[in-house]
Amino acid sequence: MGKTTKREARIFPVETRFHKLVRRPGGLPREQAIERAQAQVEEVKVGFDEWLEAELQELASLLKTLQSGKAEPDWLDTAKLHSHQLRDVGTTVGSELLTFVAESLCEVLESSAADGQRNVESIACHIDSLMLIQKRSYLHLKPEQVPELTDGLRRVAKRANS
Repeated sequence: MGKTTKREARIFPVETRFHKLVRRPGGLPREQAIERAQAQVEEVKVGFDEWLEAELQELASLLKTLQSGKAEPDWLDTAKLHSHQLRDVGTTVGSELLTFVAESLCEVLESSAADGQRNVESIACHIDSLMLIQKRSYLHLKPEQVPELTDGLRRVAKRANS
């Protein structure tokens, strides 16, 4: 057998567009940019309860028209918009459970778009879950803290995707 030699790995620095932009004169210092971003997140948190209430009311109203058979042709696009916003803002404000349920709703809506079915029961189940999460005692929970809810939603989403 031959003698094995140990070699050090060579590291090649990569210069990306981001790296170039960061070093440009006139930009914000890193600390100042972080402070501004944190301030904006805090602003979002201040109006979060009202915003969440409005988003959920929009989804609930959309569900009622869907259940009555009087939904507008663009109902799916509207529902996807609101569910994506809930998912994204949930992540921003640190509500993992909100993000989880909204992401699951996004999957159900995507499957509705793909197969042309409305999946009304699956959508209703997710909206009911979102209404529950709106309560303070649930808002800041992690998905693993409510396994019955998350496992149930996974099954509902899987069924809608089949």
